[in-house]
Amino acid sequence: MKLDLWSMLFVFMLSTFIGFELIKGVSRLLHTPLMSLTNAISAIAVVGSIIIAGEQKSTATTILGTIAVFASMTNIISGFLLTDRMLKMFKKREPGK
Repeated sequence: MKLDLWSMLFVFMLSTFIGFELIKGVSRLLHTPLMSLTNAISAIAVVGSIIIAGEQKSTATTILGTIAVFASMTNIISGFLLTDRMLKMFKKREPGK
């Protein structure tokens, strides 16, 4: 089954809207576990983008794949930094520090 550009764009826009609505409804207590799950999903995106960039079918796919690798890695690193910062907020501080 071959999908045309409009079908792929429709699926992308629909998944973006649904994802935004789902995340908007998540309580603040569940935000950290959700971020960890999002990091795992971004790891899958990194693997896919590395495959696309490495195929070198055309210059455009190589450039877009490289941008996707950079964007996915930035998302993962930022997610881990934010999750670590949020978890530190919940730790009890020792007196005198």
